[in-house]
Amino acid sequence: MSSDISLEYLSTLEARVSDLLDPQNRNQITSEIIQLERLTSAPDFWVDNQAAEKLVTELSAKRKFMEEIESIEGGISDLRILWQLAQEAGDARELEAVTMELTKLGSRLDKLHVNRMLSGEHDSRSAVMAIRSGAGGDDATDFAEILMRMYLRYAELNGIKTSVLETSQAEGAGIKSTSIKFDGPFGYGKLSVESGTHRLVRMSPFNSAGKRQTSFAAVEVVPLIESSDEIEIPESDIRVDVFRSSGPGGQNVNTTDSAVRITHLPTGTVVTCQNEKSQLQNKIEAMRVLQSRLLEIRRKEEDAQKKQLAGDVKASWGEQMRSYVLAPYRMVKDLRTNHEENNPDDVFNGKLDGFISAGIKWRAQQNR
Repeated sequence: MSSDISLEYLSTLEARVSDLLDPQNRNQITSEIIQLERLTSAPDFWVDNQAAEKLVTELSAKRKFMEEIESIEGGISDLRILWQLAQEAGDARELEAVTMELTKLGSRLDKLHVNRMLSGEHDSRSAVMAIRSGAGGDDATDFAEILMRMYLRYAELNGIKTSVLETSQAEGAGIKSTSIKFDGPFGYGKLSVESGTHRLVRMSPFNSAGKRQTSFAAVEVVPLIESSDEIEIPESDIRVDVFRSSGPGGQNVNTTDSAVRITHLPTGTVVTCQNEKSQLQNKIEAMRVLQSRLLEIRRKEEDAQKKQLAGDVKASWGEQMRSYVLAPYRMVKDLRTNHEENNPDDVFNGKLDGFISAGIKWRAQQNR
């Protein structure tokens, strides 16, 4: 990059920062941060832990965005001064150093631009990823475990908390499947572009003949949908009927209206309880059962929504979205975005930013 190009690139970066955060947006985000800080400092803020954690996450994301923008702005300003001094002194080495720092700032700005594309309904949520082996025998189960390590390493490199929810070991090498929770802002927005069928081509370590083997693994990513352990039921949503208990029981059976039937009007769910001696006890127990049933209905609806969001991901020929080739050449290529890298070891060690950024841009273009 020549000195003239460096100066032009400086101006380009300044324009991109202005495009990303104009004065109006800056004032809006600053006001939002101030408001969130007021909310989080309230004495009763942690009464509702789930709501509180969401606000803390939102505040942290906005702060990090502003801090990064201000850091980039400061870097551009400093580099402009250093460029001018180096130009006046004819210091080629210093001009080269400025150019290298400009490239780094450009990469950071690219990442911010990509993150601003994460505006989908569920993008800001944490994510749950499922990996399952496909066609390819031991090579496929081994590949599934390689992908598991790759995504855990990606999370480690990017400061994302993870929890392995379950893992099914294969009879031979590797794993049949695993489920991982990625707990962090925009976990779903970023990792959702990894959904699809992944293909590995290599000289098989499980083949005595040493032949090249192709194997597959499927990756599904869904947003982590919050649900509380308890469910509130408005009185207006239920109808309570009392009647005399039937069958064997204590002295109150068939003599008082102690049995309780509760109907949940929105869903038509009916719960009856007549085991307790008093109407009040039966009503309390019936409400507990109703809450449990409604919570299960909610979970089933969430599962259906997750499946719809994940789509039907197959793990076989003709469905792959990314190829990891280790033989006869070495390359990882995304077949949707055409983004490719020539060091598979780096990719398997979690360096996925290039693929994820390209995937987010590709998705944004598809949704236009």
